[in-house]
Amino acid sequence: MKKTILSILVAYAFMFVSCSGNAQKTDEKADDTKEQKAELAMKNSVGGYGKEITPEGAISLVELKQAIQENKTFQGKVQGSVNACCQNKGCWMKMDAGDGETMMVTFKDYGFFVPKDFAGTNVVIQGNATMKEISVEELKHLAMDAGKTQAEIDAITEPKQELVFVADGVLAL
Repeated sequence: MKKTILSILVAYAFMFVSCSGNAQKTDEKADDTKEQKAELAMKNSVGGYGKEITPEGAISLVELKQAIQENKTFQGKVQGSVNACCQNKGCWMKMDAGDGETMMVTFKDYGFFVPKDFAGTNVVIQGNATMKEISVEELKHLAMDAGKTQAEIDAITEPKQELVFVADGVLAL
């Protein structure tokens, strides 16, 4: 009985920790309207998200990887393609970094989101990049947010070194 209660409490706590932050809603139509309004509110005047940026001066992800190897950090603009996005809120995205690798992109101070259907979009992002070890717990959380199956989530057993980027602006091209 204690294990059952503990399991329920852990599941309930996890629900509040996830980036969705809300209990599952029952009125899907109202949710869609709220999400559409929130998405429009997050767009800036140039049609991007977060800080208004321009594409001038953006480097490729290949150039970014070279800069990180040389300097350990990077500050500036990067252009590339989004290949995955958080399916709960659009609170993160992954970009194709080449060679089957991805770059995790989060948004400064959790201050803005991108549309959940942003995968396949070419973008310019502005902010800071570095290499970071992603814990197993965080990798599993991200897999859940991305809509992975339970088997795929359970297969995550090792932390991963990953190129991460904290963006203060995103511009869809």
